[in-house]
Amino acid sequence: MNKIGFIGTGNLAASIIKGLRQNKKDYKLYLYDVFEEKAESLGKAYDAQSCSFSEIVSESQILVLAVKPKDINGLLQDLSVYPLGGKLIITVAAGIGLAVYEQALPGIAIIRVMPNTSSAVLQAVSGMARGQQVNEEQAINAEKIFSAVGKVLWIDDSKINALTAVSGSGPAYFYLFTELMAKAGEQLGLTIEEAGFLARETLVGAGKMLAEDSRSPKELREAVTSPNGTTEAALKSFKEQGLDKAFYIAMLACLQKAEQMEGEYSQ
Repeated sequence: MNKIGFIGTGNLAASIIKGLRQNKKDYKLYLYDVFEEKAESLGKAYDAQSCSFSEIVSESQILVLAVKPKDINGLLQDLSVYPLGGKLIITVAAGIGLAVYEQALPGIAIIRVMPNTSSAVLQAVSGMARGQQVNEEQAINAEKIFSAVGKVLWIDDSKINALTAVSGSGPAYFYLFTELMAKAGEQLGLTIEEAGFLARETLVGAGKMLAEDSRSPKELREAVTSPNGTTEAALKSFKEQGLDKAFYIAMLACLQKAEQMEGEYSQ
């Protein structure tokens, strides 16, 4: 049985833990948070043991660092005084490259992962970057953890910020689009309940089509779009309003913020 310790019990850690338990993976889970009540509450909900910092480090074979990026440097200093040989460190903090971890914890196996909160429903997509000290067994174990809550993509560390702009922050884009669809539906005369239901279920159905149909997103879009029809009118308006450019600018802003954070926390 793999013993996994989560340092930090915020939304992302909770999503991963929930997903692991939903998938009935036989992991012994340990939780630590500076706010003890958070770890205790999450532990009660998902059969995980809340413990002290020293206990989680000593008991866990794999340590998942799930704290805010601003807290990583302090956490690495705290970890550096413990014997970590043979352990695997997995970080899910945005905007901090592998070099920071490997400099702070020389000789220790580090994997950088950028999952998303769809872990909670076993539909995450997680980008994974492998550090220099990671062996095959450790890589396989890390992949098993994140495959239990969705799909994984091994990627070079230099591409993680771009991946963050697509899949790490991506769920929020779809939530916003759904929110805007529902709001527009209300303005067109539907009730709040009707518009919300239609927008949500349309997103779910479209996502299922993308997952299960062999056609590309472009081909699926074209299949829905009849010449001179209603869908074409909407898509033409999106183009005229500059949606393509707006999407790119927004995702570029996400990537640049991740790069800015990486610069700040690498100092």
